[in-house]
Amino acid sequence: MIVGRIIGWIFLIAALAVLARDALASIDAGSLSLIAAGELWFTLHQTSLQVAEPAIARHIPVIGPWLWHPVISTILTWPALFVFGVPGLALTWLFRTRRRKTGMFNS
Repeated sequence: MIVGRIIGWIFLIAALAVLARDALASIDAGSLSLIAAGELWFTLHQTSLQVAEPAIARHIPVIGPWLWHPVISTILTWPALFVFGVPGLALTWLFRTRRRKTGMFNS
């Protein structure tokens, strides 16, 4: 449970960093400017983005080529804020701490 929560918080921190970047870019441009996940990845590490497609297509049997083109390439066009924020919120909510019920008749 703690690992899922930590991963969720890492995603949320990344989403906040992207939000700050998007806010500064929007102020500078004078209009709303959201960076796409693929553009962010390209900016951070161009080589790994170029290597990822052939690596996934070759090393994941059966679904590798299908996984990249309709699935991952579509996600890379979405705003990075949502690509990090939505899974971060989902993971922190799913792995939240819950109170344990004690006793026989507690509801």
